[in-house]
Amino acid sequence: MPQIRIVLVGPKFEGNVGAIARSMANFDINELYLVNPSCEIGDDARRRAKHGNDILDNAVTVTSMDDAVQDCFLTVGTSGIITKGDKNYTRVPVSAREFAEHSRGYKEKIALVFGREDIGLLQDELNKCDLLIHIPTGEQYPILNLSHAATLVMYEMFQAHSVDRKAEPADHNEKELMFEFLMDLMNEIGYPENRREMTAVMFRRMMGRSIPTKYEYNTIMGIFGDAAKIIKNGKQWE
Repeated sequence: MPQIRIVLVGPKFEGNVGAIARSMANFDINELYLVNPSCEIGDDARRRAKHGNDILDNAVTVTSMDDAVQDCFLTVGTSGIITKGDKNYTRVPVSAREFAEHSRGYKEKIALVFGREDIGLLQDELNKCDLLIHIPTGEQYPILNLSHAATLVMYEMFQAHSVDRKAEPADHNEKELMFEFLMDLMNEIGYPENRREMTAVMFRRMMGRSIPTKYEYNTIMGIFGDAAKIIKNGKQWE
């Protein structure tokens, strides 16, 4: 199983945090990050955590989602609200099971990000995710309790068979540099400013779903970089 970090953005109830810590212990996940929690880690959290209290003791509290995921290879957001159709890239997810099976064999760190109990992840937080996953539920009441949703996602990750992958995946810094090159390229070709952010999100999600190898990332990054330089200097491809 890949290295997993559980990130809870703005949790409001310590009981949920404790229950998630217990599930983390069940599925051999140790890293817990809390982004601006609205609750303290008190007796209720510790009662619910059971043998996961050491996870609560070592939980890291940060002030932004960026700080919580900065050293992770993939940032995977979760949402109970999805939109069908290809145009709304910020709300088109894959199932938790599909992602778990696709990511098996990876050794890089993956951040699984869960939003607030009442409103989930905000739009700007969703835009920072490489992809979204969801848990299929009945349409009449699709929103799961936070701790239940986290447990189901962790279960799917744990259940996915471990398969060795020969090709080495790109690291976080290389991936971010490629996204910067895409922005440079859009700037050089005069791509409409009002469409750049959504196009960048679309590309990030596409890369997140496919989890390309280091070679594939570097190839795409090289094309973007060379194209931007050629356009800027008015030269032909050599």
